[in-house]
Amino acid sequence: MNSSRARIAVVLLLAAALAGPPVLSAQVTKADYERATGLRAKLQPLALDIVDRGGWIGKSPRYWYRKSVAGGNEYWIADASTSQKTVAFDHAKLAAALAAASGEKIEALNLPFFTLTFGDDGKSVQFAAAGARWTCDLATYAVKKLEGPGGRGPRGGGGGDMTMWVRGPAPEAASREVKTSPDGKWEALIRNYNLVLRDKAKKEETVLSRDGSEGNYYTLESLSFSPDSKKIVAMRLRRGYHRVIQYVESSPADQLQPKYHTMEYAKPGDALDIERPVLFLVDSKTRIEVDDALFANPYELTDLAWRKDSRAFTFEYNQRGHQVYRIIEVDASTGAARAVVEEKSSTFFCYSGKKYRFDLADGRETVWMSERDGWNHLYLYDGATGAVKHQITKGEWVVRSVDKVDEEKRQVYFQASGVLPGQDPYFLHAFRVNFDGTGLVRLTDGDANHSVTYSPDNAYFVDTFSRVDLAPTTEIRRVADKAAVMTVEKGNIDALLKTGWRAPEAFVAKARDGRTDIYGIIVRPTSFDPRKKYPVIEYIYAGPQGSFVPKSFQAYSGMRALAELGFIVSQCDGLGTSNRSKAFHDYCFKDLGDAGFPDRILWHKAVAARYPYYDTSRMGIYGNSAGGQNALGGLLFHPEFYKAGVASCGCHDNRMDKLWWNEQWMGWPLGPEYAASSNVDNAARLKGQLLLIVGEMDTNVDPASTMQVVNALIKANKVFDLLVIPGAGHGMGGAYGERKMFDFFVRTLLGATPPNWNSAK
Repeated sequence: MNSSRARIAVVLLLAAALAGPPVLSAQVTKADYERATGLRAKLQPLALDIVDRGGWIGKSPRYWYRKSVAGGNEYWIADASTSQKTVAFDHAKLAAALAAASGEKIEALNLPFFTLTFGDDGKSVQFAAAGARWTCDLATYAVKKLEGPGGRGPRGGGGGDMTMWVRGPAPEAASREVKTSPDGKWEALIRNYNLVLRDKAKKEETVLSRDGSEGNYYTLESLSFSPDSKKIVAMRLRRGYHRVIQYVESSPADQLQPKYHTMEYAKPGDALDIERPVLFLVDSKTRIEVDDALFANPYELTDLAWRKDSRAFTFEYNQRGHQVYRIIEVDASTGAARAVVEEKSSTFFCYSGKKYRFDLADGRETVWMSERDGWNHLYLYDGATGAVKHQITKGEWVVRSVDKVDEEKRQVYFQASGVLPGQDPYFLHAFRVNFDGTGLVRLTDGDANHSVTYSPDNAYFVDTFSRVDLAPTTEIRRVADKAAVMTVEKGNIDALLKTGWRAPEAFVAKARDGRTDIYGIIVRPTSFDPRKKYPVIEYIYAGPQGSFVPKSFQAYSGMRALAELGFIVSQCDGLGTSNRSKAFHDYCFKDLGDAGFPDRILWHKAVAARYPYYDTSRMGIYGNSAGGQNALGGLLFHPEFYKAGVASCGCHDNRMDKLWWNEQWMGWPLGPEYAASSNVDNAARLKGQLLLIVGEMDTNVDPASTMQVVNALIKANKVFDLLVIPGAGHGMGGAYGERKMFDFFVRTLLGATPPNWNSAK
């Protein structure tokens, strides 16, 4: 090599070194897509002896479970009393019997149900399959169809988040049924919207109320006799605005012409139904007024129940705006109402997911869950005075759920996270504690996420634990001393690892406050090469009702398929999501547009600082539902960071979405915060590349929410892609929508041309 060529070579090497790792090749073929979309079928069968379903058989110490095996799944039984396990039944015989009875093809290791119910003696089993419920005698393997509604099992499709807020049909002037008193002497019914009492023996009727009308009526469903049959409480309901939204099913399967559908759907700010309890005395046929000062502005009244001694009835009051929550007790002799428990918050009381109540000794005491000290904990209340007797749990950690309350031993069994220093604060562990806060015992061990189920007699519990990088182990332990009785199954992923599968990496970085840890995971392709640079795509769901980064083992997730095309895909939980401190959660209040983005961006930058191949200059984002709102929000509010996004079925304007979810986080009455967080009102800020996906029959989020974004983008002369899926519901658009998302990111982040899907080859 001559000197001039040598100098040129040195310059080129220096330039390459300064440029950093090489960018990935822009060649993406149909074979790449087939490899990505085939990952689920390839990987999931290679994770063996993984327990994914189970339950105790009657009151026995025997636990049935389903585990993965080569070729499918099998059902087994573990006996805690003998530490032995056996196959639950002859899978081939059951499959053959069910196939003969249902007329469908059934495979022994792919039985068409996930869960089942054993008879108490363990000699029979019931399950839902092929659109019906069945029972199988395990001695003869005779299968019989049971009467009543069936289930679709795993082959039925559907699923997903399909919750809607429907407030019921218009009132009927007269009830078609009656309610009978506990002593059998009285019947209550509705006539002309009023409450009528009938003596069953004498057939005499007394009209107890005369203030019912079509707009302010009594309901038989809410009516309740006291246990001593001497009192009645009934709700009188003043009907609010029942909004109806319209759907056009453009391409129904059973006819040429479109179908038209309507559905009740309350939205933020709508006038609600208002209920008021009314008390009546049976013997005197008189009415006692109940002062509503403590429940004057209800979002809803729930859980109406009598004390067992008939001295009072209780209900729970959630004030509109979700900043006041009370357990109300009404004296059945005087109608006087008092608050047994009262919660007040300057932001929100999280009634969805963080509310728990257990009444002891007929209401003399109450176990209650609250975030009043800044962390979600349990309290013991004096039912007579409404005063806190003890804070049962305390510390900078979170009670996540209550498994059971042992009244006799005055103990609570619960699950909590964040208790153990050095562990992921989202990892669940099981605990027991005395009512007075003493004797806190952790029942589960190890640095992992735990799921527990207690035996009916509380002698044993099943513990399944894993991490994203640790295959599950299922054990049975004794409750008394938490000693291990037997290992039920230990996951085997040897074959999975031989494919090049690698576990997601758990990664931690600081939030915007410089102190709080933000937790996430990083998913790399199986062909990962640290010498190359990879575009990054964030999967986002920032709904405040929970936390969403996986903590348990998964052989496959949808993030892997996307990564396989040449991306790194990641996910984290920013400030504003749940299951940390109250202050952590409160970042969402009246600001769903925040979505934790300042924390997420810092998290990504911290990953990039550690790994040069993590290329945040080509940053994408995708999500569905609230995640769809978040994905577009990333492009609108942080265009300097997010360059391309796919937003599916997003609740893009919180005034357009379901009332119960949005008023809890965005507040009531509606204020300017709704517009500030709106993707519609801020659509003109779009700078990056956008694909919108919506199902025309989405009954969770009004499809008009997406179409209003479309309208605003067109008015702002913005360029974007839109995919409307005929007949589809609340999701990413199935296999076609997934492929369109893949094409979008291949084009916008890899700079490659997707395969020509219309070609013959």
